[in-house]
Amino acid sequence: MARPARISRALSQNFLADRATAEHVARLTVPHGRRVPLLLEVGAGKGALTARLAPRCHELHAHEIDPQLVPNLRTRFSTTPQVRVIAGDFMLTQPPCTPFAVAGNVPFSRTADIVDWCLRATALTDATLLTQLEYARKRTGDYGSWTLLTVRSWPCHDWRLVGRIDRRRFSPVPRVDAGVVRIERRRTPLLEPAALHDWRHLVELGFSGVGGSLHASVRRAHPRRRVDSAFRAARLDPRVLVGEVSPDHWLRLHQELTS
Repeated sequence: MARPARISRALSQNFLADRATAEHVARLTVPHGRRVPLLLEVGAGKGALTARLAPRCHELHAHEIDPQLVPNLRTRFSTTPQVRVIAGDFMLTQPPCTPFAVAGNVPFSRTADIVDWCLRATALTDATLLTQLEYARKRTGDYGSWTLLTVRSWPCHDWRLVGRIDRRRFSPVPRVDAGVVRIERRRTPLLEPAALHDWRHLVELGFSGVGGSLHASVRRAHPRRRVDSAFRAARLDPRVLVGEVSPDHWLRLHQELTS
């Protein structure tokens, strides 16, 4: 009999310990009863989510960095032909060239790196990730404020908070609840490719904090009269804090400043 694997604090391991929760996350990952061609799972762990994802895809690559967990995973899914267990660090994986999705109960300590990997992958269709609830709420505007990463990627990616998971659904029990973040690459970007460079420059300028306000930061690159006019058209108060500006308002501001 295989010995149970030890929990690794270094790997930030908190395994899903509830079948109903795993089923719920799988439905959020692959909605509407469809099957996806290729799904990459980050941090398969003991296979709780893997087992629920497998029937929903034609091919599932279950990545697991902990070498103690890999043998049991391979044994568990040896008779599930669409599942391929891959040992090693997901971050070293080259993104597929064909359309694919990502899902996983990601290590909280590596969330930012995994999200960045997903945003850079040009063939990614969507990513459904269990993260710390605070991270999920910040990135999706659930607090009523928006972050640089979300706004900068908004023309090409839609961010949504689609679920909340009680921390007692994990083993060992983490200190905080989890959120389910859904990131979808837009089939039709909100801006033309040629406009994306100016968009990123404007957003990064706005979040620079120089000048004490969004209005003051933007004035570093545009005449005050034009900035005033753009703020009026976007229905933005000149005193607004940068984090309070929604992506839709950013889009209008960008339109006015680059027209």
